[in-house]
Formats: sequence, C-alpha cells, structure tokens
Amino acid sequence: MPAKIMVDPLTRIEGHLAIEASVDAGRIQEARVVGSLYRGFEEILKDREPQDAIPITQRICGVCPVSHAVTSAQCLDRALGVMPTENGRIIRNLVQGANFLQSHLVHFYQLSLLDYVRGPQAPPFVPRYENDYRMPEQAEKQLVSHYLQALQARIKTHEMAAIFAGKIPHVASIVPGGVTTPATVDKVTAFLWRLNEVQEFIDNVYLPDVMTVARVYRDYAEMGAGPRNLLSFGVFDLDGEPEVTKRKRLFRMGRVKGGKLLPVDPAQITEDTRFGWYEGDGALAPAKGETRPAPSKKDAYSWLKAPRYEGDAYEVGPLARVMVALLDGSLPDLTASADSALKELGFERRHLYSVTGRHLARALEAQVIARAMRQWLLEIKPNEPTAADFKVPKQAEGFGLWEAPRGALGHWIRIEDRKIARYQAVVPTTWNGSPRDGRGTPGPIEAALHGVAVKDEKNPFEIARIVRSFDPCIACAVHLATPRGEGLGEFQLL
Repeated sequence: MPAKIMVDPLTRIEGHLAIEASVDAGRIQEARVVGSLYRGFEEILKDREPQDAIPITQRICGVCPVSHAVTSAQCLDRALGVMPTENGRIIRNLVQGANFLQSHLVHFYQLSLLDYVRGPQAPPFVPRYENDYRMPEQAEKQLVSHYLQALQARIKTHEMAAIFAGKIPHVASIVPGGVTTPATVDKVTAFLWRLNEVQEFIDNVYLPDVMTVARVYRDYAEMGAGPRNLLSFGVFDLDGEPEVTKRKRLFRMGRVKGGKLLPVDPAQITEDTRFGWYEGDGALAPAKGETRPAPSKKDAYSWLKAPRYEGDAYEVGPLARVMVALLDGSLPDLTASADSALKELGFERRHLYSVTGRHLARALEAQVIARAMRQWLLEIKPNEPTAADFKVPKQAEGFGLWEAPRGALGHWIRIEDRKIARYQAVVPTTWNGSPRDGRGTPGPIEAALHGVAVKDEKNPFEIARIVRSFDPCIACAVHLATPRGEGLGEFQLL
C-alpha cells in the first residue's frame, strides 16, 4: 500500500503552498501541489481607478513586485494606447534588472543553499535535517562565507532599483507610458558603481558556487525534470513595438515543446478550474476569467488555477528563458557560457531539465542581465522625457505579458466607465504549481516529483530540493499528502 508523506510547511519559499503525494517502493507515485492561500487581488481591484492596478498588484509578491508593476503598466499601456518614451523603457528595464539580480541571489544563497551545506550550529542553519550533506569541508566554509557576502550584494541591488524606482520593494515611479523618475547623470553614475560590484560578485562568486554544488550533487542533474514543455513571455524590451508578440526583447518570447522552439499566441492561454476551489469546471481565457471562490468544491485541492497553453502544462522560469535563447541563438554569449559550463561539469543540454539546470540557468541569466544593464545605462538620454502623456478611455481592454524572475507573468484588464471592470493576473507559480486540469494532466512541479526516489521518507530532502528549484512563490506552506495510502508523518522542511 502506498505510504503518505505530509510536509507542512515547506520553509524558505515565498507563499502558501501545499502538495499531496504518495510513496510506494521508495518512489513517489503521485504528487499534488496545493496552494493553500486564497489571493483575491482580482476582487480587490474591481471598480477602482485603472492606475491603482500598478501599486496594488505589486502587493501580490514582496520578492518580485517590480515584475507586477511593469506587467500592470504594460497592460495599461496597451489599454490606454500609449507607449513608454525611450528613457522610460530603459529605466523600466534597469529597475526590473536590479530586481531580477536580487531575486536570483536570494533564491540561491538564502533559500536553496542550506539544502546543500550543513553550516554552523546557529540560525538560520539550525534546526535542520541531519543527512545527505556531502559538501567537502573547505568548500562548505567558502559557501557559508558567500551566504553572508550575498546579503551585501543584495543590498546593492535594492539600492540600484531604488535609484530609479523611488523605493523598494514596492516601487513608486512606474506609470503608464514610462516612469516618473527624471533621467539624470548622477543617477546613472550611482547605479553604475553599484552594478560593478554586483557584476563582480555574479561572475566570481555566484556562478562558481552554483558549479560547486552541481559537481558535488551530480545526481540532481538527473532529477526533477518536469513536463519538458517550457514557456517564456520574454523580458527587457529593446524597442517600442506596440505589439507585444513582435517586440524585441533581451530574452525573447517563445516556447519549447518536443525540443523544438515554437511561437507564442496569447489566445491559446487558458486557466482550468477543475481542481481549483473556484466555481466552474471549465477552462477560460484570462481575459474572460472569473475568480469566484468555492472552498467546499468536491475533489478540488488548491487555490491555484491550472494555466495551460493549448491545453498542455508548461514550466516557466529561468530554465524556459535560457532554453528559448539557446534554441533561437539570440544571445551568443549566453550560449557560449552555458555550453562551457555544461562541458566543465560533464553534462549535456538535456541535463538542464533538472534541479541543477534551474540553478545554473539563473546564474547564467544573471550574468547576461548585468552586462546588458551596463549598455542600457549608456543609452539613457539625460534630462529627456521619461514618460508619455495618456488619458483613460471610457472603455478599453489590454494585457501585459512579461517575466518575473520566477517565470511568465500575465495581467489582463477590462475598463468600463473608466473603472476596472475585470482584472486577472496569471503568475509564474500558478503555472509551475498548478493542480491537475480537467484532463488529469499534472502541473509542472507535480510532474517533476513523479517517480522520484525518496531515500529516507522521514527526511525527504529530494522533495524539498526539487520544489525549491522552481522558486515557488505562493506564500509559505507546502503539504505532502495523498488521497490514497497510509500517512507517514508530518514534517517541517528547513
């Protein structure tokens, strides 16, 4: 009979998450990811001024609020018929880039590294599980030292964002048509010297540390593959093309299925609610989506909906962005760095579909972003406009497709009588942490856990490492259980 493992809560993630799974003969036979927190932002936004969406949606997440601000602003850009000025576009990229670097550093050092190093007998390294720590003593000392150095690097990224955003984490300067921050030489200079320090840390500490963990925990390059369907909306606008699917971006919009690079048609995105605690069992386009909670719905097990593209589950995040770039060849430096890292580790590109692959993709992406930000600073035209004028029409619709550090992010708005009549946000972990859909297809994290060997059911390190490699953002709780089988116990993963 399958045994049941319950883990509640899974710490060192952002958000409230629950998973159900069963283990038989030492392997996970079924896993269910359960979002245990009702968000409700869509209901909060109804009947408010359209511009309120930018500050309010940032409160969805305290780690990647800039992505919600930019996505909401792009949603309004489209609805209001306005495009950012050149300075506005560049400054949005700079604020977003600083937030990407901050998020990647905190994910590896403060959220994930403690799964691989034992550390000293002091918080935050204790309490902890006491097995499967393999890091050699000298390497462990160095990684622990870098854990602390990463905090200083993160301070610099926050300062960089605040220079052009007014404050951080919830920014004040992003508006429809650009930003309200003036473009001045002193801001460019202040940003640049901090960027130099952060870039040095990424090149000489962050990427080498990811490589060190990959060498010691080589088996994790074969674990947690997920559905192998990847989706990226693309991020960091490089031109002012109004049509988002045609817009040139540093990381391009695209999807990977069957190893092939394919285009993205926003009309093919739906949200399935068969197993979500929401009214209805069908799949609706986000622009027509409803958010009517039904906490007593039979067979439902999550507050997350199940986003699908053409009915299929897709993983989103740094792995998707990097794989799209590798296949379209748009970032030669990234391709060279990725192939070099894989060769040094003795891996192939197929190994990127794994826990190790997700960590490596973040570090490689951070290098690309830091280098691009240096060029964007040089493209700023001091004292020229940073925002375009706009008027709120009586009726309009729009959507913004962008990327948060954790993956594809979409906002949809409908305006009636100059107020928000409908708003929907489909966030990265809604994709990755989705429950099954009406066809029974598991979400990407559920798929990544399926078939995984659990060496010690009372210390399920494998589950924690796989789930954390996705960098879930649902606010704090993960449960592991199963509708079938016998319970093994309840665990708090540290």
